[in-house]
Amino acid sequence: MDVGVAAAGAAILGAIVGSFLNVVAYRLPRKQSLLHPPSACPACGGRIKPYDNVPVLGWLWLRGRCRACGARISPRYPLVEAVTGLLWAACVLAFGADSDVWLPLVFVTLLVPITLIDLDFHIIPNVLSALGAVAAVALVVAFQSDDLVEHVVAALAAGGFFLVAAIVYPAGMGMGDVKLAGVMGLFLGRAVAPAIFAALIAGTLVGAIVIARFGAKEGRKKGIPFGPWLAFGSLVGLFWGDDVVDWYLDTF
Repeated sequence: MDVGVAAAGAAILGAIVGSFLNVVAYRLPRKQSLLHPPSACPACGGRIKPYDNVPVLGWLWLRGRCRACGARISPRYPLVEAVTGLLWAACVLAFGADSDVWLPLVFVTLLVPITLIDLDFHIIPNVLSALGAVAAVALVVAFQSDDLVEHVVAALAAGGFFLVAAIVYPAGMGMGDVKLAGVMGLFLGRAVAPAIFAALIAGTLVGAIVIARFGAKEGRKKGIPFGPWLAFGSLVGLFWGDDVVDWYLDTF
């Protein structure tokens, strides 16, 4: 199959998956069923018709309003669907339309609800970290069995690094971040190093800007949890991490 065609198909499927990830991000931290009841308007409780639930397009032709009551529907929903579709397409373009793409696809899919939930609730659910760890090991064994030791070592190193940080500075690092770092190692292998570096740099820069804008006391209250920065770093590591590691090893 042509990679361009595969990427277009991945974008469509990714947007559909993104619609479900919106449900996961909303219901999982609230301990609600992910399957029942069907999607409904948060304002009036009216069920969303299947033809209105088409990813991205449904929100556009409803002009961001509930068909039944006219209440505003957050643009976050189509944005998540579009971003997930773009991430799936990027994975196919970067890794091909074969078995090499499954590990990246699962990883970016996992990062979406983790980011949303951490932004909203400042938690990373254990169930997502556990599912990610199991999926990563299974996919590495299935498609990259020669790299399993590297990925396990990377997970222990990344998780251990953040565990020390959480012990030293518990106010700035939670156990959810520690577990996510370990999952990142399982998915990324050696590329977890530039991923963590990118996360730390991004988090530090934005934190400094926030503190400069609002002051130290107020800025700390407005701080973004670290999970989204780990997700950002994960994307850097996924798409460019191996190149960065190769450059570093060749240079030094």
